[in-house]
Amino acid sequence: MEGKTLKDDLHVHLSRRERQIMDIIYQRGSATAAEVLGALLDPPTYSAVRAMLRVLEQKGHLEHSRDGRRYVFTPTVPREKATRSVLKNLLDVFFAGSVEKAVAALIDVDAANLSEGDYDRLARMIDKARKEGR
Repeated sequence: MEGKTLKDDLHVHLSRRERQIMDIIYQRGSATAAEVLGALLDPPTYSAVRAMLRVLEQKGHLEHSRDGRRYVFTPTVPREKATRSVLKNLLDVFFAGSVEKAVAALIDVDAANLSEGDYDRLARMIDKARKEGR
């Protein structure tokens, strides 16, 4: 695809555990292996967490800096850009690239939890996108 870089697809193909680790690091902004281990539900061993952090770094998702004897890991791509990449993949895979189908599915699934204010905000976002030509 023209204009697309490797980093555009970085966060699409992650295992469940890799996503958990990335979520923790995105929530904190940065984290050590010990911090990741402490935040994981049903955590593996410390060595396994360190190995997964190295793999995520090799794949280009993370980078590290040293803080004394510890490595502090930070994401290489801002969360917003990673989110867009994952959403684009979700649209392509499950909704044939159709934003309309995705929004309809979300409203159908969550209709009972949407308030009149939610519908009004969604309508304003749609109007704004229409005016901006998106």
